[in-house]
Amino acid sequence: METTRTAGGGKRSGGRLTAVVTLVLFAVSAAFGLVGCASQNAPTNSPPPHGTALVYRGPAACDGCAEAAAGLLTRNGFTTHYVGKGQEYAFSAATLSSAAVYVQPGGSDDMSVDQGWQIMQQDNPGVEKTIQNYVNGGGHFLGLCMGGYLAGTPGFGLLSPGDSEQYIATSGATVSTTDNTLIAVTWRDQQHQMYFQDGPAFVLDGQSAEVLARYPNGPIAAAVLPLGAGRVAVVGPHPEATSDWYADYGLADHSTEGAALGDDLLATLLK
Repeated sequence: METTRTAGGGKRSGGRLTAVVTLVLFAVSAAFGLVGCASQNAPTNSPPPHGTALVYRGPAACDGCAEAAAGLLTRNGFTTHYVGKGQEYAFSAATLSSAAVYVQPGGSDDMSVDQGWQIMQQDNPGVEKTIQNYVNGGGHFLGLCMGGYLAGTPGFGLLSPGDSEQYIATSGATVSTTDNTLIAVTWRDQQHQMYFQDGPAFVLDGQSAEVLARYPNGPIAAAVLPLGAGRVAVVGPHPEATSDWYADYGLADHSTEGAALGDDLLATLLK
């Protein structure tokens, strides 16, 4: 797989959803109990409450991507906290030990997989082994686009002997641009349109993976697989994308459709 490819998997930080709007939306979400932390808080020394969900938020994720992932989790009954450098909870084995789910969200569309991985390593020393131990010990990992790339190599090594690869480089790919666009997928034998930005496909031959979705030319677009006592879910397109993501790029709004697929992915991960 090409490790120098650009694979953002999310909204460009310079899009119409500015940082100000993002902060306003986050404040509204906090007011209604949709999220459990504020990024300006100093990291706490104690782990989060048992059974909560943790979403990475930091420079390896795009503006708005962590918040969209949190929306998926809170809609499904989780109290969600952000983890990472400068967030409410610092990234550590102790922090993850209390989490029912850990989510690695999409990244900026001008960031390569190598760059995202370097940031994760620099800001969170030992991140690969920490996440591997968490999942092997019974945890649940959800990788959305860039998070799906990072589930492979270079990254957390959660898909071995399988891996992630750049979808647009696969033979017969129906999307050839790294721009924000729509992509068709077959999800549980039904055709759907989803938000897509240079997301991964997954090579999981010979593994006991449950394939939820495939791209039109055949590669896996979403799957859930066991790892030790835990489970891993990965997806190339963006089921968590909200309506403003589509509007920012003049795309037909499939956010409601995507949300239902995201709910299915999460339920499959946790079953």
